[in-house]
Amino acid sequence: MSDTARTALARLAEAPQRHLPGALALVMLCAAPALAPLLANAQTPASGPSGIYTCTDDKGRRLTSDRPIAECAAKEQRVLNSDGSLKTIQPPTMTTDERAEHDAREKRAAEARAAQADAVRRDRNLLARYPSEVPHQKAREAALDGVQLALRSSEQRLADLAAERKPLLDEAEFYKGRTMPEKLKTQIDAVDASVEAQRIAVANQEAELARINRLYDAELQRLRKLWAGAPAGSLGPIAAPPAVTTTPVSRTTR
Repeated sequence: MSDTARTALARLAEAPQRHLPGALALVMLCAAPALAPLLANAQTPASGPSGIYTCTDDKGRRLTSDRPIAECAAKEQRVLNSDGSLKTIQPPTMTTDERAEHDAREKRAAEARAAQADAVRRDRNLLARYPSEVPHQKAREAALDGVQLALRSSEQRLADLAAERKPLLDEAEFYKGRTMPEKLKTQIDAVDASVEAQRIAVANQEAELARINRLYDAELQRLRKLWAGAPAGSLGPIAAPPAVTTTPVSRTTR
């Protein structure tokens, strides 16, 4: 507040009550410059850009206002400068359903942009990790090594179980047509359970080997295009290999 306004307020406080109307007028006069910006802001429309709004309503009438026109809320409104030139165009106010659809489109677009950025990043990482086919082949072999070792171990265990099972079956032949001793039956059942577990393990390991090879095959196909000059992110996402699924192996029969 200016010094003049402060002086006027002091005089208002000191003035006798009968002089209040004149003193109040003096205060308003002195404070007018400070109040002018506030009054100007208060007169500005609450929403939308300032200017001259014009539109044609549903009855074909040409409407003009200094603020958004309620009768044309569902229509596009032209906002003009004071000289009549076009300042901007205010789009129609969306309904609840239109707003929901708009937000859904924006969300899908944002997800698409994020997916594209991820594809670019993954392609650049692939090129940094595998500048040629040699390191990619070494990575494939390293990924397969552990599974192949487990597979050989399972196959060896199956051979050991077959050797363990043979004398038990030979002994069981002696009791053909008679009741087999409980101990012998328990031993054969235990071996059969182990055989089934190892066969399931072998099936899982073989499926995992196939999954790894499919993954590296897809990567190699993509890398060859990138090495040939395809821009990062231009090849779409790398399809994830299907999960490993196995069919339970039926128990060994005697």
